[in-house]
Amino acid sequence: MGEDSIRENVGIMIERFVRETLAEDVGRGDLYALVEPAVNASAKIIAKSDGVVAGVKYIDVLASQEKFEITWIKTDGASFFKGDLLATLNADSHTLLRCERTVLDMLLHASSIATLTRKYVELIEPFGVKLLDTRKTRPLLRVFEKYATRTGGAVNHRMGLDDSLMIKDTHLKTIKDLKAYITQARKKIPFTAKIEVEAETFEIAKMAFKAECDIVMCDNMTPEQIKEIVAFRDEHYPHILLEASGNISLETIEAYAKSGVDAISSGSLIHQANWIDLSMKID
Repeated sequence: MGEDSIRENVGIMIERFVRETLAEDVGRGDLYALVEPAVNASAKIIAKSDGVVAGVKYIDVLASQEKFEITWIKTDGASFFKGDLLATLNADSHTLLRCERTVLDMLLHASSIATLTRKYVELIEPFGVKLLDTRKTRPLLRVFEKYATRTGGAVNHRMGLDDSLMIKDTHLKTIKDLKAYITQARKKIPFTAKIEVEAETFEIAKMAFKAECDIVMCDNMTPEQIKEIVAFRDEHYPHILLEASGNISLETIEAYAKSGVDAISSGSLIHQANWIDLSMKID
């Protein structure tokens, strides 16, 4: 699939997501609009806490669908502080008030994830380590939430099972000969797909190296344990990438970054993100 086709498919997914998100909130119709006729109106989105903007791409689609004008003062990836003006909106009052909650929910959800992600990124950037997200996303929100981590500075890990072959501990229970399995897998999976093996011990990591996978994930290990694997990798298999994962927090991620791994993955970028505070005010 070409780049243009991928971009088109993602665009269709975003349009559908935005349309369904608004429909969920509006239901059979906004009862407010039954009482008073629409008048020209404007509004402002104001930050009530510090953070990083994400959600612009989605809200712009909503603006196009619902025919309201939005001017962004802060765009995706920009930092903001309490009291900052993020955007101004113009439309008739019925449209602005009907879309208000959908605009804020998408902006809050994405920006909260991007804000936490940026904190992780800033801690490990000095060590040249990539921050990865995971597949621990809310059902049907994977594209949206991974867009938010990417906006915060992370690199997307697998979007789904079809992106690369990850052999986890549960898979290893069913594989008798890892090297033979990987040899066969390379004949059947796409040429560009990588093979990653999850290792919970040094011995499993050695087995994965010998099986010639592309990436070894050091799962639920201490930074000290990982340093030993890094030294072994550097001496014997320098072409194989190393990833650290498993219960890594803001308090511990710097120690993992210093271990020598190439990347660190964390599901907490999404499932531990607390909502920031934003509000929309009608002028």
